[in-house]
Amino acid sequence: MGADGIRDPAALADLRARLQAGRVARGLNQTELARAAGLGRTTVSQALSVNGPVSSAGTVGALARVLRLDVGVLLGVLDAATGRGAAAAVELGVPGRPIGLWDPHDLEVHPAADAPAPGGRPGGGGGRGWAAVLPGYVRRAHDEELAALVAAAAAGRSVMAVLVGSSSTGKTRACWEAVQPLADEGWRLWHPFDPTPADAALADLVRVGPRTVVWLNEAQHYLGAGGGMGERVAAAVHTLLTDPARAPVLVLGTLWPQYADTYTGLPAPGAPDVHARVRELLAGRLIPVPDCFDATATGQAEALAAAGDRQLAHALDQLADGRLTQFLAGVPELLLRYETASPAARAVLDAAMDARRLGVGLNLPVGFLEQAAPDYLSDQGYDGLADNWFEQALAEATRTVHGHLAPLRRIRPRPVRGGTAPVSGPSPCYRLADYLEQHGRRERWRLCPPESFWQAAHDHLAPDDLTHLAHAARARHRLHWAERLYRRAADAGDTDALAELARMREQAGDWKGAEQLYRRAADAGDTDALARLALMREKAGDRKSAEQLYRQAADTGNTIALSVLARTLEEAGDRNGAEQLYRQAADTGNTHALTELAWMREQAGDRESAERLYRRAADAGDTHALSQLAWMREQAGDRQGAEQLARQAADAG
Repeated sequence: MGADGIRDPAALADLRARLQAGRVARGLNQTELARAAGLGRTTVSQALSVNGPVSSAGTVGALARVLRLDVGVLLGVLDAATGRGAAAAVELGVPGRPIGLWDPHDLEVHPAADAPAPGGRPGGGGGRGWAAVLPGYVRRAHDEELAALVAAAAAGRSVMAVLVGSSSTGKTRACWEAVQPLADEGWRLWHPFDPTPADAALADLVRVGPRTVVWLNEAQHYLGAGGGMGERVAAAVHTLLTDPARAPVLVLGTLWPQYADTYTGLPAPGAPDVHARVRELLAGRLIPVPDCFDATATGQAEALAAAGDRQLAHALDQLADGRLTQFLAGVPELLLRYETASPAARAVLDAAMDARRLGVGLNLPVGFLEQAAPDYLSDQGYDGLADNWFEQALAEATRTVHGHLAPLRRIRPRPVRGGTAPVSGPSPCYRLADYLEQHGRRERWRLCPPESFWQAAHDHLAPDDLTHLAHAARARHRLHWAERLYRRAADAGDTDALAELARMREQAGDWKGAEQLYRRAADAGDTDALARLALMREKAGDRKSAEQLYRQAADTGNTIALSVLARTLEEAGDRNGAEQLYRQAADTGNTHALTELAWMREQAGDRESAERLYRRAADAGDTHALSQLAWMREQAGDRQGAEQLARQAADAG
């Protein structure tokens, strides 16, 4: 190999000739090529020059994508010229693969039900070739919004969109159709999912390179991941979108409406803000997807059907409410399967529906389903069960609809691997079909699960699930089960469950038991428990101990404790000390502290500072601050400004 790092000069000359020919064919000068590839003018000039240094694999890849040349072929030529193994390095170093190599079903696009052939039997469309099984696509308003964002990404901007709609409304298919123009530009697509969506995203978002689509389908598995992981994923995505060195990238996600509402809603005053980064990330990036086709979209579907699309024709023949995407995803058959299920299979599905609507995770352990189901049966149904009733019920519930969907789907969790040999994996789990989950949320929301459900949860579910179900049991006045589930979760190390258990003891008048539990939670690092403990000491008249505990919690950054301490100092006449603590809490994002600080400034006659602080709180979503601003504007004689602010507050609820 030469001193300049060139092993094969002829291969290097070939590489440069291919790039130069591509530039001429595309009609681009070097400046235009540099701009389109996101590279420096000097970098492009050197890549094309016969006397320039050898280009990096990243430079060659970026130029190849703009010039619509085969990236793999050119990286192979670079390998031959330098012996660096550039193609393999790029493939290993940058997440994703070319869009054209993806099957949409691997990206969670719902397979569409086959249409009956003229003889009444299901038509063809077998196999994995997506063009053969996906029906024709009807563009709607959200597709135009997506197209504009894709065009912006193709032009060099990093952008993000999250489609929000109910299950089976076409969100994922819309994303798939939207990225097809980028496939022609050589873009990659990365779908993080292994070992879990959030783990994969956190591990590799930092390695995402330019011209990559980041595919966050069912974004709640990324942005709603527990233990603070969702906030970390949101922060990593924000970093990616704002990093000019990695632009352009396109981040696409989908969400159900209830998740979007949870992530974008503001916490109650004084409550922890667990979705602050996610809310910031989603602001201005949500695109609604309607449940139904409107008249225009239905007309387009009818035109495609008339042109020979049998799947759309069959869907249009079967319904009149515009829910074509739901029909094509097999919803009617799923509902029919549920409604006509045997008593045992129906009991298993009802238990699965109740688990999901009350907060249990996606994967339902087989032991939980078996133990939960019996009390959903009538006495007659229970007496008639066969010895292998559960195996029969599972076989029925997992039978597929049109060969694609099933009410329940078997999931095999990956085993946890130790240092030398795999540790035995967890028991099999099952996942409820999305649409049946939403059907259960709609139809069963008034119902409280029976005893066997709570006992099965206690015996088989993980701490996070136990805590969610304990909340649900408490809301339904199943206090015995709430306490048992909290205690089980607390014994497994869940400090939130400890704190909730303490609150239940407090509400029951067991002050001693509550204090003991709050102290256990505080010793485990729960600063909110410290604040609650301080409040209990304050109620008991022990102000000295209360203040010590508030200060202890405040020293760890607990904004509730900071605000309470500030109030205490204010009541004691120490306005300067109170303002200092309110400012400290406000700097951590506590809007209640901002409004209290504004009130103090207002009382001190500093109206300008008060308005500025109220505006900060209002910009952070505090509607009370909007009302206060309106009142101040009215007092200042600015009736028009006051009315505008009052309308803003009213519109915000």
